[in-house]
Amino acid sequence: MGSSSNTNTSGGASDKEEKKKEDKIKGKDSSGPSFKENERVLAYHGPLLYEAKVQRIENHEDEWRYFVHYLGWNKNWDEWVANDRLLELTEENVRKQQELDKNQVVDKTMKSGRSTQHKPKVSNADAKADKDDTKSLISVKGKKRKSQLGTEFPLPLKKQLVDDWEFVTQMGKLVKLPRSPTVDDILKKYLEHRAKKDGKINDSYAEILKGLRCYFDKALPAMLLYKKERDQYAEEVKGDVSPSTVYGAEHLLRLFVKLPELLASVNMEEDALNKLQLKLLDVLKFLQKNQITFFTSAYDGSCKGADEDKTK
Repeated sequence: MGSSSNTNTSGGASDKEEKKKEDKIKGKDSSGPSFKENERVLAYHGPLLYEAKVQRIENHEDEWRYFVHYLGWNKNWDEWVANDRLLELTEENVRKQQELDKNQVVDKTMKSGRSTQHKPKVSNADAKADKDDTKSLISVKGKKRKSQLGTEFPLPLKKQLVDDWEFVTQMGKLVKLPRSPTVDDILKKYLEHRAKKDGKINDSYAEILKGLRCYFDKALPAMLLYKKERDQYAEEVKGDVSPSTVYGAEHLLRLFVKLPELLASVNMEEDALNKLQLKLLDVLKFLQKNQITFFTSAYDGSCKGADEDKTK
């Protein structure tokens, strides 16, 4: 970033080699780009790796940059990235991609907004205030267990979470409220779906959905909102209004992100916990199956302060 001096000519070949290594690490390589046009690569987007295709290459101030298209994604997400965002599509790097998925990186999707809180330009700082609230909502004891819910989180929903995080924290966009369908509507639809499948209303599922709805209402203001969404929450959720009648799938999915860490320490018999997690996984799969219907593709509501305030 600072300018480097070219006046010292006495260093010889070894100095040039060192400089070349340094530039390679920084993503600068005057000898040519590390990736070719039309090459398939793995690209970091948020905390996860996704398969992408290099569409264009340019050298800007002695640094190679690559215009990539994430395979299967809307073209709106095409972007210029530096070397440090790209990996070769090798078996080893694919394993790395899978490991990131396996290690419940979904959980970090919510937290990644906190890690770069010193950058005032973007609103990653917005999620900082959520961190301390996470533990205050629930206090549970017990042995740490592996969460099926975390390890089997569907990949399309992981991508949905990254998109959600990008829209709110990077672009300053909010989900327009009230949502349709609401969390209430989705849970009712799921119960109907289960009743059709089982040939009757299953009381255990009904109880779990009732608990999920109640937990969503309590969890939303405490741990599921980014800071920039809080003014919107204050405007939309007043009096006896339940968040589950205002918010939709985007925020319900954020609750599922938090559940693995909470369930991992809940004081419950192993067998009962496994059955509960399987039922919750089934709800997740229902969300995935209806992803196009339940999730919004447009985040139109602007964060307060970014644009003029909404007129009522």
